Amino acid sequence: MYISNEARIIRESSHGYDLIPIQDEMLSHREVELVGEVDAASVNALIRQLRYLQRQDPEGQITLFINSPGGSVDSGMALYDVMQAVSCPIRTVCVGLAASMAALLFVSGSRRDMLPHSRIVIHDPLIVQTGGSALKLKAVSDDLMETRQIIARVISEHSGKTLEEVLAKTATDSYFRAEEAVEFGLADHIITSLAEGC
Repeated sequence: MYISNEARIIRESSHGYDLIPIQDEMLSHREVELVGEVDAASVNALIRQLRYLQRQDPEGQITLFINSPGGSVDSGMALYDVMQAVSCPIRTVCVGLAASMAALLFVSGSRRDMLPHSRIVIHDPLIVQTGGSALKLKAVSDDLMETRQIIARVISEHSGKTLEEVLAKTATDSYFRAEEAVEFGLADHIITSLAEGC
């Protein structure tokens, strides 16, 4: 078995050769990934995969590899809710960067592993450029402040830090290298082999 340039696996069987997308092979080993922006498309694909894996084995661990700058709060919170709702433990592995909503998803894993040179970035939700009346701007601001509290509560719950400690960190962009993330309670382990924790 080897990987082609198009991220497909060529597998020989009694029927000849089959081209299999590498994501399908990963899924068969209960491994999924969040790479790139957190948006409706990436989240919906992951939700389908998590639901499928839960049906296959309601107790089996799923490993979610994350390398993402974050993205949509609504999409990210939808994935967070599903991660909490499935019966399977979900191990998260930070490969490179878990920032913003991706950091929240990483932190919520049942076991949180980081590769040695990976990083986590947490911060308050960002306002989307908007215009309009004063009442519209107030409604946007109120929603943003409520979202800030929700995100901070989730991080607090999974990190063991107080809400005030989390809010102090998210007030500005806070960067954590692997050792710092473990120390702050955002991660559990620094790993040097992807086989660790399986």
